[in-house]
Amino acid sequence: MAYHKRILPALFLLAVMLTACAPSTPPAPTPDVNAAMTEAVATVYADATQTAQAVLPTETPTSAPTVARTPPALPSGFSTDLLNPLDTPHTYIQDACQALKAKWDPNNAAPGTVVMVIMIHGISKGAPAKPQDMNKADFKVLMDDLKDQGFTAITTQQLFDFLDHNAKIPQRSVMLLQDDRHTAQNFDDIFRPYWEKWGWPVVNAWINANDDTGRIYLPENVALSDEGWVDYQSHGVLHLPIDPGSSEEFIHNELYGSMQAMQTNFKKTPIAYIWAGGGFTSKAVQVARQAGYKLAFTINPRGPLMFNWVPLIDQTDPMRPSYIAEGPVNDPLLTLPRYWDTDARAHLDTVRNIGDAAAAYAGQNKATELEYYDIVCAPSYGAIP
Repeated sequence: MAYHKRILPALFLLAVMLTACAPSTPPAPTPDVNAAMTEAVATVYADATQTAQAVLPTETPTSAPTVARTPPALPSGFSTDLLNPLDTPHTYIQDACQALKAKWDPNNAAPGTVVMVIMIHGISKGAPAKPQDMNKADFKVLMDDLKDQGFTAITTQQLFDFLDHNAKIPQRSVMLLQDDRHTAQNFDDIFRPYWEKWGWPVVNAWINANDDTGRIYLPENVALSDEGWVDYQSHGVLHLPIDPGSSEEFIHNELYGSMQAMQTNFKKTPIAYIWAGGGFTSKAVQVARQAGYKLAFTINPRGPLMFNWVPLIDQTDPMRPSYIAEGPVNDPLLTLPRYWDTDARAHLDTVRNIGDAAAAYAGQNKATELEYYDIVCAPSYGAIP
């Protein structure tokens, strides 16, 4: 408005001056001052309106308010009546987002991937010399059945990677874990044929005592380790069971001492400890974790292993009192179960059926779990590939 107040007097003065300066001959008609001012004012107002419209901010369209998405409730974990009633699945990854991302990453193992860990003591050509030993012919039947039913042998590192972050392994896997010290000839006769035919490795739980047997068997076993198909892990030094009465010094020597011996003799750091005689305690598990072991195995035949799924027991089973309850230790990866070789064949169908049932259950809940992940987890953990 101040702009208009200044311009109007100037326009009036201009009109007067134009009138005064007009030529006298021929006489011109008297200019219509009102009309001139009206036209001038109209021009000024038109220019001012265009200028104002040019500088006024453009209105930003308002978007519809974002509606918060409510995450669905996660389904309960997979369970099955194919296990002993007191043996129940235990998880070891408590972060649901971490577990779901590893579970549904298409680059990882598919849900329902299952591992059967088989404990092997001795395999004889004739009648077994010990109750826990197995005849070579029966062992061949077991191996053929495993192959026929789609199993593939894996190493300790493969097992750890699978249990830790669901790394891809064969959907039906088996880990052949032979306890104690054996000659190189034992591995050549019993296990090498399966390595050469199928590429199946074997794991040896090696006793690290520096005695006569160790000094005799060690060089040839180091040579086998260097070949790469016999995977050596720690089985203690004195090979005596750890129990509640074991001293801290004894526990420390068995766990740290065997690791140091393997580092010296085999030039490798073991990632697994096989509890001698199946004996362990909460204290021993803590020391094993501190020493750097990532896995440890009992002699308890609870069932197969799946990602974030380990069958254990929370209290002593009166029907199987010799098998120590693992639940109170609260570290499933250091109290893993194993099937006994002498009755492993009887459990092949159970292992396969558990894996198939777990895959089907995961498929039923996939949409719900992915929706939950997208709402709750993706902002912090990123999208699943």
